[in-house]
Formats: sequence, structure tokens, C-alpha cells
Amino acid sequence: MSQRDQDIYSSAPLRSLLAAETAALAPGLQRCSGPHALLVSAAVDDMPPVLPLLGNWTRLSVADQRYGGDVKARLDESLPFIDDAFDLVLLRHALEVSGTPQEMLEEASRVLAPGGVLALTGLHPFSAWLPWMMWRTRGHSPTMHSPLLLERWVRRHELDIERIERVGRSWPGRHTGIDASSAFGGGYLLIARKRRRMAAPIRLKPKALPATVNVGLAPGARRNVAS
Repeated sequence: MSQRDQDIYSSAPLRSLLAAETAALAPGLQRCSGPHALLVSAAVDDMPPVLPLLGNWTRLSVADQRYGGDVKARLDESLPFIDDAFDLVLLRHALEVSGTPQEMLEEASRVLAPGGVLALTGLHPFSAWLPWMMWRTRGHSPTMHSPLLLERWVRRHELDIERIERVGRSWPGRHTGIDASSAFGGGYLLIARKRRRMAAPIRLKPKALPATVNVGLAPGARRNVAS
């Protein structure tokens, strides 16, 4: 998907859908806490949600099979972050513009700290948004993934699903309000949590202790001395 086609994410209907996603995500992300969070978005100028318990955001955009934003990197390479670096990873329509969505999801799980939250949003393939996207992009629409398929991918990476739902308007018409949640919404969200690593129990080896010879007596007790 070229940069020109990807400008569709700056259009009014997509901006409205992004706003609806932010509103729907808010209740599930308000308790996320920690010093670092990562946003990877198909929209170049996308802004992360305001979450009071989170510290610094690292922002990446996806275009022409490259990462832009705070860090520059190729999309077919590993994310330039250490393991377990982020307490929240938010992928906003990033999987649908990636040529390797499963690898991107694997990298997102790698940099997510145990106990951290992964949040995904995207366009639902079974909605009226698909023909509109095909028309607006002249047949170069992004690859939409079913939430059921994403659920299978997510579970492979030690992540437990907490919430899946459709959001936004069912079709990309003119609308000024925000429809955060809709059973037939054009978008979806998925929230999952990375399992905490279980500490390996240590089996203690019993050790024999030598008997104490000089044992002190309790107060008031007498030592019986043989005559």
C-alpha cells in the first residue's frame, strides 16, 4: 500500500472511526500503568490516548513497509527495542497495512512486558467499509483481518484475550458525533494481556544440624548436678 493510498487514514470518515476506537478503548486502558507505552499506527499523525497512569509514549507510523516517527526502521526487521520494554502496546490499523502482520504481532508481544496490555484496532472485513475503501484507494485497499483470525494469532503468543468488540459506524457516511460501540460497527478492537512469568519453585534440600551442647536454661530453672 503506497503512501498516497495510505493517506486514506487522514480522511474524515477514518478520523471519525479512530475517535470512536479511542472512546471505546478508554475504559479498558485506564488502569494501564508503567513508565513506557508504544503506539504503532497506520495514520502518520495519530496521537496516543491520554492515560494518566502511563509515562512516556513512543510513537511509530507504518508506511511503505517502513516504520517512521520516533524511530526509523524497516518493517521486515525486528522492532529496535529490548524484550519486555513496554507496559502497553497499541496497534492502530497497523496490521492491515503491514505485509507481514503475523511477524508484527509477534514483535509486539516480544516487546510487551509480562502483565502488560496489547490493544489492537482495525477495519472489520464484514462491513460496509470494505467497498468504500476499495473505491477510495482505487482497488488498493488494506488487508482487513477478521477478529476471529486475530484471536487465534494472539493466543499463540502467551496472551489472554480480555475483550473483543465492534466499534464505530456501520458505514462511512457523514457524521459529526462519535459512535463508540456498535454491534455492526465498521471497526473492531481487541484487548489482551500478556501472561506473567511463573517463578520456578526452588526445592530446598534438608540439611542436618548438629545438636547443641551448651543449651542455656530457662529463667528460674536449676541444673541437676549429680553428687
